[in-house]
Amino acid sequence: MRPNAILRKLVVVLLGCFVMSSAVSAAEGEGMLTLRDSIDLALKQSVIIHAAREGVTGAEASRKEAFTGFLPKLSTSYNYTRLNEAPTFLFPGIPPALPRTVTTGTRDNYTWALEARQPIFAGGGILANYEASSFGVSAAQMEERGIVLDIIQGVKVAYFNVIKAEKLLVVARQSVKQLEAHRDMAQGFFDVGMIPRNDLLHAEVQLANGRQFLFRSENSLELARAKLNTLLRRTIDAPVKVEDIFAYKPFEKSPGDCQKIALENRPEIRAYSMKVEQAKKIVSQTKSEFFPNVALVGNYSRFGDTPGVSGNEFKDQESWYLMAVANWNFWEWGRTKNRVDVSKSRENQIAYVLANIKDMIILEVKNADLLMREAEQQILVSRKAIEQAEENFRITQERYKEQVTTSSDVLDAQILLTRAKSDYTNAIGDYHISHANLERAMGVEQELASWVQ
Repeated sequence: MRPNAILRKLVVVLLGCFVMSSAVSAAEGEGMLTLRDSIDLALKQSVIIHAAREGVTGAEASRKEAFTGFLPKLSTSYNYTRLNEAPTFLFPGIPPALPRTVTTGTRDNYTWALEARQPIFAGGGILANYEASSFGVSAAQMEERGIVLDIIQGVKVAYFNVIKAEKLLVVARQSVKQLEAHRDMAQGFFDVGMIPRNDLLHAEVQLANGRQFLFRSENSLELARAKLNTLLRRTIDAPVKVEDIFAYKPFEKSPGDCQKIALENRPEIRAYSMKVEQAKKIVSQTKSEFFPNVALVGNYSRFGDTPGVSGNEFKDQESWYLMAVANWNFWEWGRTKNRVDVSKSRENQIAYVLANIKDMIILEVKNADLLMREAEQQILVSRKAIEQAEENFRITQERYKEQVTTSSDVLDAQILLTRAKSDYTNAIGDYHISHANLERAMGVEQELASWVQ
């Protein structure tokens, strides 16, 4: 085979591979985006979660720092001192010896010391500080859990808004088709002189209104998709194809059960409960200043007149000592008492905030529950209304074909049908959104398990 033919075949193969790769990429881009996939993607991409996890990491580091208070502290020092003259001592002498000056040291002095200090008693302050830091870790974890719930709620609301917008767009397109069919029918009747021009103009005006409704529905869908893409941190104009999960399932929990679950599971309540406990420990830590601090100190030192601290003729090369030290600031003009009062006020403040949060959560659950049950009733009513509106439209249209009713009657029937379908779509969409809001209000979400540390 000639080289040119081989080259042509190679180019064809490469082009084929490129086309197949492009087709695969396009297929992947048009894949179905499930609610589970959306939540997973949002949780992976969210910078807010990363920020919350940094908060947990910082709280954990503070807890580890507080634990070091139980452990001995090691320190070392090295110093050099040069005197203006060597230390001397005037020896008075004993007759017949004469008084004389005796050198007792060197001008150059080097000292290296190693010290260990172990706390023995600190009035419970070290333990209280460690326990306060541990509660801080738990509070940070609960705050992270709350952020995860917020993101899941946001994704659910955006996801259901996309489905609702898609279904409303279908309703708008069906409405335009029906209005176009009626306009064409009215045009035919007008052409043969069976209806006045007024009826034809009325049909055309309603068709224009229907097209405007269609345009608004298209824009609403684009905005809903953009919102979902933003939450998932995708390109704002990325194609969105969601799974239709608008099936209606009755909610079985009572309002009392929802409130009880919320009080047990809401991360905000648990976070502030941890902060109350943390504040109590800070009060205990502050009270520890009323007591003395006792520590065991061990010191090892080396001396010399050279940098090697190898001793000299006047002083031993090394020495060590072990001692117990007690420090007690027993009078500071009420400073410690005032600090304790500040800590107690902070504890009371957080306790009041916690009580208010519980009240607000009960109200939030009540509101979400009422909105969901309202949407549930609206689903049942609008479902029946669609059946009646469809039958009304069918009968009115048949009567119009026989010219026993007016064009306005047909248009009114068509508007009623469009409104009934729109009401049903809005109701079932609001039901799912209210259910997502109620789950957030109760602080429960099964998708949470794999995301909380």
